[in-house]
Amino acid sequence: MGFLRNTNAALQRELHRLRHQPMYFVLLFMLPMLSFVFFAVLFHKGVARDIPVAVLDQDHSTLSRKITEMIGETPTALVAYGIQSMDEGERLMREGRISAIVQIPAFFEKNILSNSQTHIESYISGSNITVNGLLSKDIQTAVTMFAAGIQIQILTKQGLTERQAMAQVQPVRFDKHVLFNPYINYGYYLSPSFMPMMMLIFIVMATVFSVGTELKNGTAREWLRSADDSMAAALLGKILPVTAAFFLLSLAMFVIIFKVVGVPLNGSFALILLGTLLFTLSYQAISVLIVAVVANLRLSLSLGGGYSVLAFTFSGLTFPVMAMYPAMRALSKLFPFTYYTDLFVDQMLRGAPAVCSLPDLGALALFIVVPLLCLPRLRKVCTDEKFWGRE
Repeated sequence: MGFLRNTNAALQRELHRLRHQPMYFVLLFMLPMLSFVFFAVLFHKGVARDIPVAVLDQDHSTLSRKITEMIGETPTALVAYGIQSMDEGERLMREGRISAIVQIPAFFEKNILSNSQTHIESYISGSNITVNGLLSKDIQTAVTMFAAGIQIQILTKQGLTERQAMAQVQPVRFDKHVLFNPYINYGYYLSPSFMPMMMLIFIVMATVFSVGTELKNGTAREWLRSADDSMAAALLGKILPVTAAFFLLSLAMFVIIFKVVGVPLNGSFALILLGTLLFTLSYQAISVLIVAVVANLRLSLSLGGGYSVLAFTFSGLTFPVMAMYPAMRALSKLFPFTYYTDLFVDQMLRGAPAVCSLPDLGALALFIVVPLLCLPRLRKVCTDEKFWGRE
């Protein structure tokens, strides 16, 4: 009972500080919500469409116009320019007005009708990997379908049925099934990544600010005394309001992700909620460790911010963890975001069994032990005046 009473005393003091510190409102509510809304609007479209390309038609025939039309009808490509030379296309690409050039050679139709081989060339900007992949796939698909259509017409004129002609054109049929995100929707992929990423940044900033201002303002001893000199109770009372605020914010984040962006939820929402609570506590634990070790508000904010943004790099979302060097794979384990991302994707898109997410939950829980290791150090910086007043 004594511990709970001390925790409540520290909590009441912290709530009083929250009401009189405008920065808390900014860190706990305003900036996180603005970031959620920003990413919801940014990824609302979900799939990249109508990427402008230019077509250099050197044949100006019925078939060249047909292939141009088929390229323009693909989901990704928009034939925005009909150019007269490669120099013009290069200029448009350097200016960033197009992402690809498709060149249809002279005598294109004549070669096809005479049963001679012809070719279509495409030049796609590799400066954006996403655009490169999408345009390459759709342009190649359009050309393949066009060529197959021509071949089927030739074979049917020779007396084959359409089914026989199709079997001859494509003797082996390849069926591809994209699991979990079949529409390759970037809203499904990036919203559940960037929003928790922004949340963790503000969790770290708010927790560091909460503890660090006690040292900066020289009120750390008063904070400790409010909990009857129980460091554990004082710390618990201080972080609880931040924990509650960000857990409530996470509920708003889920509404945006699942209802506004429309990301499917194929697994257990209860596991996601539990993981979110552990995720919040783990980053608060790391923030307390940073402040305890550094005992400097400005430097703690800098270190906390740097540690936060590195989490996305090592999460495996953009570059798979399994493809990293062993040292980098080991380093990725030092970020709670890595485990939270695995849990989120497993339960959100894959619909994985609950048992598959237990290791991630366990790893997140281990980070919460961190403050227990730094309590003696935190007590020292709270009671020794030489650590006070640092910017």
